[in-house]
Amino acid sequence: MAKQKTLHDAFYETLKDVYYAEKQSVKALKKSAKAAEHAELREAFETHAEESAQQVERLTQVFEIIGKPARAKTCEAMQGIVSEMEEDLEEFEGSPAADAVLAACAQAVEHYEIARYGTLKTWASQLGYAEAATLLDETLQEEKKADALLSKIAEAINTDGTPEDAEPAKKGKKAA
Repeated sequence: MAKQKTLHDAFYETLKDVYYAEKQSVKALKKSAKAAEHAELREAFETHAEESAQQVERLTQVFEIIGKPARAKTCEAMQGIVSEMEEDLEEFEGSPAADAVLAACAQAVEHYEIARYGTLKTWASQLGYAEAATLLDETLQEEKKADALLSKIAEAINTDGTPEDAEPAKKGKKAA
């Protein structure tokens, strides 16, 4: 009979998943930075790519804390988000909406990471890994900050979201 899975097993498996996802995030952010037209968006991608590289190092520390090897497990969710980003990059390349689409794709990554780091932080606390919980919370706060910055930038770059032949929506009213 197979050994029953525990919260520790779930923590380790999710940690491996996030380790993979974070490594993919670094690559995606670098690619997004090269594609971004707006300087502020490009700078946000470059800065968060550096932060993400540090987050990978933090994850390595968490693996050490729990006494397990730092191993990546293919993260289907991140593969899907990155694949969608690549499709959108190709489809919207050179268009006025390209940076808006890039920002949206980056936020999809951030939201996934926020969900995962929140879960891992909670589980680390429940499992008695206080130091790991602190490290995971540090990353969680960085992800939330990156998401908020992307929202702020998106508002600035999405100022003209209407087709050329459409009437712009009046402030406070939704377009039909």
